[in-house]
Amino acid sequence: MDVQWVWESQKLTQRTIEHLRMFSISLLLAIVIGVTLGLFLYRRPKLASLTLNILNVVETIPTLALLVLFLPILGIGEKPTIAASVLYSILPIARNTYTGLTTVERSYLEVAEAIGLSDREILVKVRFPLALPLIAAGVRIAVVFTMGVVTLGGLIAAGGLGAPIQTGIHLYDKEIIIVAGLWVGILALLLDGIAALIEKYLRRRYRGGD
Repeated sequence: MDVQWVWESQKLTQRTIEHLRMFSISLLLAIVIGVTLGLFLYRRPKLASLTLNILNVVETIPTLALLVLFLPILGIGEKPTIAASVLYSILPIARNTYTGLTTVERSYLEVAEAIGLSDREILVKVRFPLALPLIAAGVRIAVVFTMGVVTLGGLIAAGGLGAPIQTGIHLYDKEIIIVAGLWVGILALLLDGIAALIEKYLRRRYRGGD
């Protein structure tokens, strides 16, 4: 198997940059929206069950079907891929943010109240920091979702590492499929590993975990 030929002919360096750009944009948007939504649901707990159930329904839609649904609105390419990635990744982040904020041990809250902190100060200084490990766990799940959706974006001309995989399929070239597929897998493992380290650090700092 000529890995160098596949790498150069399929421009995998350029495709990797494209892939990581779409991945980063998608994940950042999902984090911002997911955390904001989680905070909103903490303030409006009556809406939490309905909102999270709706997001659960979205996650049951097959990825390719969701990409196709966005085509008439956003066209082909990066935009529908990023939109689908964000939709899939919001749920674990929003759910974990809401859960983290609402499951803080009562002893921490009693101490905060005893020293005269307001509800807003308790949210910012107590609840949110203690929720960070759980939020990070949600982000880690979102990393996997985002990586998968961005790869499938190659089906709708989004570029990235999904493109050479599609090329390999169309040309019946198993070398291209194997090299590109393995590289996607390696990147996914690396990104998941980074997310796991961040989660572990936050858990040790704020929850005293192992």
